[in-house]
Amino acid sequence: MTAGEELPTPLGPARVVAGGPDDPRGTLVLGHGAGGGLGSADLAAVTAGAAAGGWRVLGVEQPWRVAGRRVAPAPPRLDEAWTAVLGALREAGRLAGPLVLGGRSAGARVACRTAAAQGAAGVLCLAFPLHPPGRPERSRAAELTGLGVPVGVVQGERDAFGRPEEVAAVLAGQPGASVYAVPGDHALARDVDVVAAAALDWLGDLGA
Repeated sequence: MTAGEELPTPLGPARVVAGGPDDPRGTLVLGHGAGGGLGSADLAAVTAGAAAGGWRVLGVEQPWRVAGRRVAPAPPRLDEAWTAVLGALREAGRLAGPLVLGGRSAGARVACRTAAAQGAAGVLCLAFPLHPPGRPERSRAAELTGLGVPVGVVQGERDAFGRPEEVAAVLAGQPGASVYAVPGDHALARDVDVVAAAALDWLGDLGA
């Protein structure tokens, strides 16, 4: 599997961008959000930091992005493509060591929904969209809770999709759950070094 390789899914080809050592401490698979691809500042910083820290990092670009579409499909379809990619990566022997699923925003939701079925050792969420802006009654807390594995959430202090304290309240009492409040909003672009440091801190605790 090489960087930028396309893999077939029921929704068309997805693209996988690989980084990190050949003999990794584990594998981190990251998905992007609905408003951007793998090049978002927070994903790029976390990818670079995790790869330097000994993790194999596999960024998954969903088929709708590869095809140049502007609107993401419904969540079940995102999960279907993501699952197909993980199946191909597993068959190719690319999921070495403990498997951590993650992503930013919509990608974090996909990771949460599929973690149990994929046997993930943990889930890393960047800017988890707990609810639409101004609509706390439309909570997505059910996707974030009850995963049965450690979950780390890096959340902007001014995130309109759910502030860190809201996420922490949802995860209160859940074993292995950690919430990191960082400067900025949902984009997590204000200080990406802090975002990456938080993600690496959680990954370090998971490895320990």
